[in-house]
Amino acid sequence: MFLRLLGLFIVVPAVELVLLIEIGRRIGPLPTVALIIFTGFLGAALARHQGLGVLRTIQKEMAAGQLPAGSLVDGVVLLLAAAVLMTPGVLTDALGFLCLVPATRRVIKAWLWRRLERAVRRGSVRVTMDGGGFRPRSQDRSSPEVWDVTATPVEEDSEEDSGDPPPALPPG
Repeated sequence: MFLRLLGLFIVVPAVELVLLIEIGRRIGPLPTVALIIFTGFLGAALARHQGLGVLRTIQKEMAAGQLPAGSLVDGVVLLLAAAVLMTPGVLTDALGFLCLVPATRRVIKAWLWRRLERAVRRGSVRVTMDGGGFRPRSQDRSSPEVWDVTATPVEEDSEEDSGDPPPALPPG
């Protein structure tokens, strides 16, 4: 975990700085700054547009009584894209634009699903079904790294329990 944080907060910015300096040397400082500003605005606009589309999909799925798990993961990936696109840098912009491309977003989404499924199998994340909406549960004190994620179905007209098992995680 420490090495990942080291990479995230020291190595990535250092590489970004070197790349921006080299780009500035080749095309000049003002075009480099303009490029940073342009990619930030373009990325934010594209992430907003796609994010609104995902929000509409989530609303449709919930109105149909479906758990919008796949769409929620799309939303997380788009949020990541928006965050890194507004961060000045060449590598972060490349990652952000890759998150906006539907084909690469599917690959990232599948990777995230596999990680979530592994975390559920290991017991570091628990997914439970009850009846009141999405809400966090209190943390298990015996294992501070365990998170409870409560996924609950939309209330139906009938109060009878169908006895069906909870739905499995959707495919990535």
